[in-house]
Amino acid sequence: MKKFFKFIMWVIILFFGLSILSVIIYRFVPVPASPLMFIRLAQQFKDGEQLKLAHQWVPLDEISPELPRAVWASEDQNFLNHDGFDFDAIEKALQEKARKGRVRGASTISQQTAKNVFLWPSSTWTRKAFETYFTILIEVFWSKQRIMEVYLNTIEMGRGIYGAEAVALEHFGCHASDLNQNQCALIASSLPNPLKMNSGSPTNYMYRRQSQIKRQMRNLGPFPMENEK
Repeated sequence: MKKFFKFIMWVIILFFGLSILSVIIYRFVPVPASPLMFIRLAQQFKDGEQLKLAHQWVPLDEISPELPRAVWASEDQNFLNHDGFDFDAIEKALQEKARKGRVRGASTISQQTAKNVFLWPSSTWTRKAFETYFTILIEVFWSKQRIMEVYLNTIEMGRGIYGAEAVALEHFGCHASDLNQNQCALIASSLPNPLKMNSGSPTNYMYRRQSQIKRQMRNLGPFPMENEK
């Protein structure tokens, strides 16, 4: 029994050590791939589809400034002010569930980034617990600009498409640095369900969301870069 508890203790120490080390490394090093990318490849293989993984890391200063502003406006307007969790949004989501019996998204950009980089897509309490842990870590060790940079490079933006550079090339035939405001707002409008909503072939709903996002972008102003904090 003593050996068992000693083993568990070392497993816990190893987990905390490796997780903290990986977060510190990714503060400076581009994230080469995410668990979701490999999960999607496995799903494509299982379904007999052609394998596709389009992903190319680009620094935040080589991404159109309209894109971080668009996802900030559409996904998490309190991003610069919270410490990883938007408790007002969580409370509103719980109230909506109580009234309408459905849950709306309340995850922040920080939470989504933690999930994209370190975890797997599911709604289990175990995954949520790990997500909370990694969200706290990246908020401690990364700047908001780094969180946004990693988010924009790892987020799923279409079938087999991950990150700003890939979606710019695949859907608009340009580099991420050349995306205009309309294109960025369309990309942001697709993020709730990028496998069903194609920013390169938008629906009427996506055009309506694009207009809403552009109005919100004007209210927020530009997303601050690292040297503008």
